[in-house]
Amino acid sequence: MAQVTLSVNGRPYVVGCEDGQEAHLTELARLFDAQVRQVSQDVGQLGETRLFLMAALLLADELSDLRARHAGLQSDHARLQAEAGGIEGRATAALEAAARRIEKLAGA
Repeated sequence: MAQVTLSVNGRPYVVGCEDGQEAHLTELARLFDAQVRQVSQDVGQLGETRLFLMAALLLADELSDLRARHAGLQSDHARLQAEAGGIEGRATAALEAAARRIEKLAGA
């Protein structure tokens, strides 16, 4: 197990992680630190626990919004795929009908 030292709100935190995940964890900490610093600018120093809680809630809200948007996009994608299937079916039927008419005309 690897350990990485992360800096959040100017304080170091040693955290364990799976080997190879150090860079990813460092990036996550950078994002969290940016959110903590933004909250601190907006409302002032609240104490570390409340500051971290506010930052975590804001990130959770953003995640919730993204999940809802993703679900909507998946629904739109499924609907469009179904519509495309219907269009393909109608196009295939039209081409087959045209081919039958051409064969009929050619045989006449």
